[in-house]
Amino acid sequence: MPIGLEDKKAIVADVNETASNALSLVIADARGVTVGAMDSLRKQARENGVRLQVVRNTLAKRAIQGTDFECVSDSLVGPSIFGFSMEDPGAAARLFKDFAKEQEKFEIKALSVGGQLLEAGQIDTLAKLPTLEQALGQLASVMIAPVTKLVRTFNEVPTKVTRVVAAVRDQKQDAA
Repeated sequence: MPIGLEDKKAIVADVNETASNALSLVIADARGVTVGAMDSLRKQARENGVRLQVVRNTLAKRAIQGTDFECVSDSLVGPSIFGFSMEDPGAAARLFKDFAKEQEKFEIKALSVGGQLLEAGQIDTLAKLPTLEQALGQLASVMIAPVTKLVRTFNEVPTKVTRVVAAVRDQKQDAA
């Protein structure tokens, strides 16, 4: 059933808004994947803050114009499912990578982050990005490390004084 012009405009506007707010994009070919498996992927996507969309390539090319994901236009060949990471840049990459391990017919075609097109083989680069909580934890540990070292250093001074006093006491007791 053909899609009317107004429906096409609505689809383009919706995908454009999603692409404008997304942090990264992963595109895959899902031919041959069962409906049940795709339902499972959609459920996991909702839980991880990933927006999945299946859009015709011609509409997708129009929708991503003027966004950071314009670089993927040449990769839009054949059926495509788009995974937009809305909160965590690596969420869609992790989701698609794990799903591709389970479903051998699920093929990752391209990915983009920060306006750069990455090849499908570089999915590990994007998938290994830390989540927001992990990044904040790493930042906190880096920030607290100098303070921790300073406290340990200050704590070492009284410990050394105590050891010296104990050594002098032991020396005087042995001499007496």
